[in-house]
Order: sequence, then C-alpha cells, then structure tokens
Amino acid sequence: MGSKDAQYPRLILSRLLVFVNIFVESSTLGDVIRALSQFSNVEELYEVTGEYDLVALVSAESIEEFRDFLKYKILKIKGVRSTVTSVVFNAPKGPRNWP
Repeated sequence: MGSKDAQYPRLILSRLLVFVNIFVESSTLGDVIRALSQFSNVEELYEVTGEYDLVALVSAESIEEFRDFLKYKILKIKGVRSTVTSVVFNAPKGPRNWP
C-alpha cells in the first residue's frame, strides 16, 4: 500500500500561501478593498457573501513575513475589524499544483 501523499499531486509553492478571511466595517468596504489591492502580497481578493466580507489569498516568503504583513499591514487598515486565516498545505486541484 502506497503512502497517503502519493494520492495527491505535489503543490508547487515557492512561497507560503494563506487565505485571509476579513471582517470589515460595512461603511469602509470600498476603502479596504482599495488598500488591500495595493499590496503585492495580496495575490487574489474576493468580496464574498456569508460570514466574512472579503477573502484574500496572501503570499509570503515565510510564516514570519506573513505574521508581520497581517499584523502591520492588513490589521492596520481602517475598517478591518478582524481576520481568520488558513495556511495552504496542499492544492489537489487548482492553478498551483502539478499535473
């Protein structure tokens, strides 16, 4: 029997990827979107329905770089109330995996 990891394609990650779910004061949503869009670490940004207001896919060289980006950039934007993060371990399907 093969290893569990053999079931999934290998993820091509030269950088750490993190989904950041963001709660925003509704009156500042446009300003928050504009501010987040300026950061090169923000690879993708989505306005969503449900529990969160925005979901950003953020890249960083290391967990320390991500921590600082979250703490000193994202959380300093006026109107950002709080965040919930999910670090990407693997991408069995998507643009960042090997065939």
